[in-house]
Amino acid sequence: MFEISQIRCFVAVAEELHFSRAAERLNMTQPPLSRQIRLLEHHVGAQLLDRTSRSVRLTAAGKSFFPEAARILRMAEEAASTARRVAKGEQGSLSIGFTAAFGYGLLPDVVRRLRERVPGISLTLKELVTTAQLEALDSGKLDLGLMRPHPEHGEIETITLAHEALMLAIPEREAARWPQKPGLDCLHQKPFLMYSPYEARYFYQLLQSVLDRAGVQPDVVEYVGQIHTMLALVNSGIGAALIPAAAARLQFSGIVLRPMTTDPAEPVEMVCSYRRDNDNPILDIFRKQVLDGFRAG
Repeated sequence: MFEISQIRCFVAVAEELHFSRAAERLNMTQPPLSRQIRLLEHHVGAQLLDRTSRSVRLTAAGKSFFPEAARILRMAEEAASTARRVAKGEQGSLSIGFTAAFGYGLLPDVVRRLRERVPGISLTLKELVTTAQLEALDSGKLDLGLMRPHPEHGEIETITLAHEALMLAIPEREAARWPQKPGLDCLHQKPFLMYSPYEARYFYQLLQSVLDRAGVQPDVVEYVGQIHTMLALVNSGIGAALIPAAAARLQFSGIVLRPMTTDPAEPVEMVCSYRRDNDNPILDIFRKQVLDGFRAG
């Protein structure tokens, strides 16, 4: 099989139609240039150049080979250029997993900040629950996960991005029955939508802990895995719910959201996770530039 160096020599001679000028252009002498052309012709199995002491011209085979050779050379140069840009973090791809709450919360900011620093980035975004993201990180299908806190997991590094408050979600038609500044005590023995201990383990454990500390026992009517499903059930009048503040961006009609006066005021954590051994340069830019912006802000 012929080599890129042989292609480069042939293209230079084909464009110059002069060995001396082609050798000068390639910063080499004529004898090694001639050897490269002969080796190429041997691998191709056809004479590509008709050369005499006075002239150089392309044979019929050379004329057909020339445009393809030039294309191969351009592709090789573009591939090398792309590899250099990727190595420097000037171009590349990043696969990001996110939970639903991140989709209408921090995800747009993460994408915007990444594109500001790497305009040529290619992003793959996948909505997944936290456990599925951890599995995808383990298998290398994700570079970065935007999720809720989770137990320590293998070679996964986890960093807190932000905190958000809890909000009380109630049907608009029942809003007058609820306090303007609700505390946990207003939920005692009231119909309540609770997060599933399996599909939404983080929220289940968080709320159960908060309610237990406050000595509040709501009347749990349903266990739900997704926030948008929970809001739909609130709208139906089944019960009230506690949701993270970012969910207010969903703007469900027929629902009133009121900030809770819980302690702590912002108990819900939002974290990012990635494998410590992931050498993706774009992930390194996220860690060193984008991540610091969230922690500082």
